[in-house]
Amino acid sequence: MKGLFAAVAIIAVAALTISCSTKQQAAAEKPAEVKGAKVERVAASSIDDYYEAVGTVRSKTMSVLSAKIMGRVIAVHAREGDRVRAGQLLIEIDSSDATAMLDKAQAGEREATHALEEIERTIHATESSKEAAEANLTLATATFNRYKALLERRSVSRQEFDEVQARKQVAETEVERADRMLQSLEARRSQALAKIAQAKADVANAKVYVGYAKITSPINGIVTSKQTDVGHMATPGAPLMTIEDGASYRLEASVEESLLPKIRVGTKARVLIDALGPSEFSGAVSEIVPAADSASRSYTVRIDVEGSQSLWSGLYGKARFIMGQKQALTIPRQAIVERGQLVGVFVVDESNIARLRLIKTGKQYGERVEILSGLSEGERILIDHVESVSDGSLVQQAAGTQKEKKILYDTRLSISA
Repeated sequence: MKGLFAAVAIIAVAALTISCSTKQQAAAEKPAEVKGAKVERVAASSIDDYYEAVGTVRSKTMSVLSAKIMGRVIAVHAREGDRVRAGQLLIEIDSSDATAMLDKAQAGEREATHALEEIERTIHATESSKEAAEANLTLATATFNRYKALLERRSVSRQEFDEVQARKQVAETEVERADRMLQSLEARRSQALAKIAQAKADVANAKVYVGYAKITSPINGIVTSKQTDVGHMATPGAPLMTIEDGASYRLEASVEESLLPKIRVGTKARVLIDALGPSEFSGAVSEIVPAADSASRSYTVRIDVEGSQSLWSGLYGKARFIMGQKQALTIPRQAIVERGQLVGVFVVDESNIARLRLIKTGKQYGERVEILSGLSEGERILIDHVESVSDGSLVQQAAGTQKEKKILYDTRLSISA
């Protein structure tokens, strides 16, 4: 009897164990449920086919400051990142030699000026002497004429006439001497004026050299690099500081030579700067460098960027040129799931089960991404809650998405080719 009771107890325990195990297995096999998810049916739409060229942001105006004289740097008034204005003093160089040259030139100018003043006084005195000699000559000539008439009437002696004639000749000689003196003084004045002009030129040249000791900014901009400091020896032509115009930047991008016939000066483009996020800038081709790179077989295209005040040199950027239209599958960027190097989406099957599928993506159009492979038109994909979904989850669609709708998305970029 006891054996029969033990056997029944063992059978009951075994049955209970099997029942619990079955329930646990059933619970484990039940898929996780995701409520309120949004599902989109994949559909083809017309999109812009664009060519993307990569490049680097550069300032339209860049000034490299260098010294024109040799000397020791005694002051630096700006550093990297400072905004400067045109004419602002940035670097000072020891100008002792240039200052000595200026002093010498100014002394020479003063000497030439004093010499000219002395010549002017002499000329004034000589002109007065000439006027007196001319007046004396006039009187001597009149006296000579009277005595000549008197001599013809024998009213004066020959000796008296000779004395009057001699005085007339002396007066003529005095006038001639004054004329020659004035001519000589005029020549000396011309020489003095030439010396003054030369001295002024020397002074101006010396002032220029003194000015070379003070290096100012030629433009309004930002100091992007500084290659000198106080105590360094500045040499002619050696760069000391670089300034960029911070108001206008452009993207210098490389374009394949096969696409160059489709890109002209004035062609519109959209510029994307990775460091500044997904926002785009409007741009237009302003210049195409006519020489191609022999290694890459590409041309450099310069694109002026609108609203470029937020940019700075050296940024990596991309320019997109519209080449035409094409039909393609696109999905929201938020629907993409990244697992390391793998990219996929959750495809919802007829049983509303989410299955992770690997895909290959193409170009990005705003908030949507082109699908090159892995999806077919008409399939349904999960477009939200992707972080909380796992492969095999049961999807309960959000209200208003139960009916299957074929939604076409126009992802065309709002820019003309």
